[in-house]
Amino acid sequence: MNIGMILDMAASAGSRSVVTVGDRSLSAADLLDHARRAATRFGRYPAVLYLGANHLAYPVALFGAVLAGVPFVPLNYRLGAQQLDALLERHPGALVLRPDDLDALVAEHADRAEEMPTPWDGDAVAVIIYTSGTTSEPKAALLRHRHLMAYLLNTLEFAAAAETDAALVSVPPYHIAGLTNLLSNLYTGRRVVYLPAFDPARWLETVRRERITHAMLVPTMLARIVSGVDGDNAETPTLSGLAYGGSRTPRPVLERALRVFPDTGFVNAYGLTETASSVAVLGPEDHRVAIASDDPLVRDRLGSVGRALPGIEIQIRGETGEPVAVGETGLVFVRGDQISGEYGGRSVLDAEGWFPTRDLGRLDGDGYLFIEGRADDTIIRGGENIAPAEIEDVLLEYPGITEAAVIGVPDPEWGQRVVAVVVGAGPVEEIKQWVRDRLRSSKTPDAVVFRSELPKTETGKLLRRNLVTEMESTNA
Repeated sequence: MNIGMILDMAASAGSRSVVTVGDRSLSAADLLDHARRAATRFGRYPAVLYLGANHLAYPVALFGAVLAGVPFVPLNYRLGAQQLDALLERHPGALVLRPDDLDALVAEHADRAEEMPTPWDGDAVAVIIYTSGTTSEPKAALLRHRHLMAYLLNTLEFAAAAETDAALVSVPPYHIAGLTNLLSNLYTGRRVVYLPAFDPARWLETVRRERITHAMLVPTMLARIVSGVDGDNAETPTLSGLAYGGSRTPRPVLERALRVFPDTGFVNAYGLTETASSVAVLGPEDHRVAIASDDPLVRDRLGSVGRALPGIEIQIRGETGEPVAVGETGLVFVRGDQISGEYGGRSVLDAEGWFPTRDLGRLDGDGYLFIEGRADDTIIRGGENIAPAEIEDVLLEYPGITEAAVIGVPDPEWGQRVVAVVVGAGPVEEIKQWVRDRLRSSKTPDAVVFRSELPKTETGKLLRRNLVTEMESTNA
């Protein structure tokens, strides 16, 4: 199957608007018509590269590429010229499309919107998304039609949304969440409202004006929204569902958000570009039960990413490659029909179809998955493996700290020493003692460095390598 069938199905299901940007909207029939016009041009090129923010041109370009049978490649328009040129060089002869090209593209082919046969090859490459490259150069993750369709068919129900449902999308189009938010909302029947550039006040205003019922945010966006709310109620009565994910969400931010949006069901979604969207979800009922529980094991589930979605298996493996016992930390592997695990034609799936996420995690007795950071981030101090996330969680409980990143820097005696880079204030020795009292001495930071902000990608992922380079150069 091909994701083009989603637009065909939506176009046959009704005439209401399915995507809105500012004062412009398109119905599914309009979107299909525009995509057909675009496809008459796109078929001449080996790929379509989209270079821009959220805009009506994005879904037109995506489905135009689908109908033309060529890969769609959304690029990070915020990259510097050198980085962007390097990505463009990977796609010689491709069409580069920007938002301003939309009207000219549709008008140019106004008399050529005839129905085109959709290429239904599910094994064809649908989308190429470049990973954010927080620890290395970006890799081209290939998502085939069958991966995206497996996610939609296994987890969602077609046209299940109410006619008044609307989803606000503020994540950028080059992120996997930007792609799957469009596909999943189109499939379920929600109108998609795009926010071209994120701003907390504008986000809240849009939720109220457009009567948004569902939204998805990365943790940095959520933190900025809740910090700007005056009092403990955001006054968004129509907002019934709020998903968050993409990186770790500090517990204080989540607990504050649950107070600010008291009538909203929260969903923590865990997934990677290579998994074609979420593979595990902590649902609204999980949040409600955890926040109200006196059982520390149940309450701790607020820090989990929930349980596997239908069609997904999760396995935790130790250093030998064998599965570990319940509760033990190891490398997270996932398997399922939606998993791609493919870079430029090279698959990293093992012989049994398992994908190595490179995340460290553990499963509790009820199948809740706890992500404890990237394997590449592990600090080895005196032969002991130390997960930064454990120390960061403790630091975030300190009253004066709002953000924290723990890294390892070279040390001639210990191999690596532990450095905490924090946003906030407090006496250094008091902060160290705070950690020492809650963890053991080997996990106490050797140094605490204060910053006004931490380096992050546009989607909120911490750029640890930037901090490591900085600390190495300053001998922190």
